[in-house]
Amino acid sequence: MSNIKADGFKASDIFVDLHTAFNSFTDAQRQAQVKKTKGIFELRITNDDKKEAVWTIDLKKNGVILKGLASPKADVTLIMSDDTFSQLASGKMDGQKAFLTGKLKAKGNVMLATKLAAVLQVAKDKAKL
Repeated sequence: MSNIKADGFKASDIFVDLHTAFNSFTDAQRQAQVKKTKGIFELRITNDDKKEAVWTIDLKKNGVILKGLASPKADVTLIMSDDTFSQLASGKMDGQKAFLTGKLKAKGNVMLATKLAAVLQVAKDKAKL
């Protein structure tokens, strides 16, 4: 499995924690999360240096977190800053507010994007982000 870490991104540590949480799930827990979510998220995060890193949360079949482009194609692509993602993951910002204020852009199945908070919360509870 590819390395999840990306230097210079606060989001990187969050994805490492998510990856660890997902790896600690039993097969039944993983399949329950896949069944509940049924989608692939591609997250394009830009840091303060205007560099972009891409992570994929595959909750369509495998229930895995990967660094890099989604394969197969993502159901929804979310584009945001490193700060915005950190605030979403910590619960300090609501995804709908981020979207409506332009801090979060979504391409594809926007309704699936609403499930990201629940995915982050499940993993946050497990990983103690």
